[in-house]
Amino acid sequence: MLLTNDIDMIITNAIVLTMNQAQVRAQAVAISGGKIVALGTRSRVEAMAHGDTTIIDAGGRSLLPGFFESHLHLGLGGAELAHLNLSGIDGFDALKTAFTRYGLENLDSPLLMAQSAHYAMLDHPVSRHDLDKMIPDRPIAMTAHDHHTVWANTAALKAAGLLNGANTPKGHEVVIGTDGLATGELREFEAFAPIIALGGEQRLNLGIATGQEPRPWPAEVERAIDRAKFLVGLKHCARHGITSMVSMDGNRYTLELLREIEREGNLLARVKVPFHFKPDMGPEQLIRAQEMTHDFDDDWLSSGFVKMFMDGVIDSKTAFMLNDYPDRVGHRSEPLFAAQEFNEIATKIDAMGLQIAVHAIGDGAVRNTIDGYEAAQIVNGKRDSRHRIEHIELIDRSDIARLGALGIVASLQPTHPPGAMDFDLEPSLSVIGKGRWADAFLWKTLADHGTPIAYASDWPVSDVSVMRGLQASLTREPYDATCRDERLSRYESLYAYTAGGAWAAHRELKTGQLKAGLAADMVLIDGDIEATSADQLGQTPIALTIAGGHITYDAKEQD
Repeated sequence: MLLTNDIDMIITNAIVLTMNQAQVRAQAVAISGGKIVALGTRSRVEAMAHGDTTIIDAGGRSLLPGFFESHLHLGLGGAELAHLNLSGIDGFDALKTAFTRYGLENLDSPLLMAQSAHYAMLDHPVSRHDLDKMIPDRPIAMTAHDHHTVWANTAALKAAGLLNGANTPKGHEVVIGTDGLATGELREFEAFAPIIALGGEQRLNLGIATGQEPRPWPAEVERAIDRAKFLVGLKHCARHGITSMVSMDGNRYTLELLREIEREGNLLARVKVPFHFKPDMGPEQLIRAQEMTHDFDDDWLSSGFVKMFMDGVIDSKTAFMLNDYPDRVGHRSEPLFAAQEFNEIATKIDAMGLQIAVHAIGDGAVRNTIDGYEAAQIVNGKRDSRHRIEHIELIDRSDIARLGALGIVASLQPTHPPGAMDFDLEPSLSVIGKGRWADAFLWKTLADHGTPIAYASDWPVSDVSVMRGLQASLTREPYDATCRDERLSRYESLYAYTAGGAWAAHRELKTGQLKAGLAADMVLIDGDIEATSADQLGQTPIALTIAGGHITYDAKEQD
């Protein structure tokens, strides 16, 4: 029986949006022992207070479940906050100025690394020679906004041992020029991993690049360096109202670092981490996924699923398509897993009771993934698997209804459609081809056909700010008259950032709604989120973030 003197915190005078259809709205919330114990009117909830209860007057602002970030890369995001950010920079002169200034500010850095480069920032394909003209005597590199291409100068290629090329797995490429040397363009993670290593961030890159663990196991001093970057990422996410996340950097090392952070009392969000299964792995490697699932299974740290890549990205033409790319006759790219191979491994993973999440961007990759999930269901029978497809930037019309019918979750990024937020319309729209614009980023179409939706940023691919993502989701416009308006409603979008994300991660019994018995994970928006115009949402600050009943971010305490 709950006693009045058990109430730790009350948030009152709020516009409470619960994301719980049984009680959509309230004015106040009571918290005890890290859980929500009551919601209701101000008078009812405030009457539960005692002398030691912390009372927070929300001042008529919106209180929601803490945001559930369904797809990000926590360690990489934390590390990249210290890199040069090239957002909004175009042209050689501006790029050179930015690198020069950054170099002077970081004289001791072994690698000058930049982020958020885009494929059309120069009037020609970027090469090492372009970067050599900016800084020839120090290793410099820049990562494309999609994080699937890196461009490096000659000094960086030499230091990384890549100037003469390298043997890489299928789908990963050190591009070689007519002179027999690397052009500076490095496609996909295992091609540019040696560049990342120059900056000392190779351990953080393993989960996404290879799925392997660091060998030898890092000493405490090395783990402390990596923990610090994860903590920077956690604090940054808390600042944006995030209380739960799925971090796709898939290995045990990630979870071990987070457990150490938890023991230090600094774990600011609930984190779910996959095992990353690569095409060069045998099925016996899945024992690692089982071990991670067994060893990390509590309210704050968990695994329970396997991440895979089916293809690359559109702009580098590594996304696997059903039809030729408009400007390259005969080129459709290829899947990282052959169809039958994927069917077999998906069936095996499903039989183990694990969830599967597959990066699939091109319509060919999406179809192969759907086929694999269907094959698993035929062999193993239907269960509450909630297998996921990450991104779904293109889909063939004949495949749309299959997702809902098979119970496949669409894990989508409102920040990714060209023109919606930070990504330019070009070259993406041209690479897709005008004839396929109507088949791209079909968020509402998928939802209308019964597909469960979870929203995310894919940070650091795009800004982790949920408020900016919400604005992007509500202000996105069709590319032309052939395209349908693919925006979900404001409530549907908020649901996808909260309860929808929790459900997609099998965490709905823990968080995602403001409901008695669930975790006290919530975010106070500095305004009325329902009344704020869509084009102003991205500028609306977060006032307070609470995870498990503890304040993880308070705007009043910031400088």
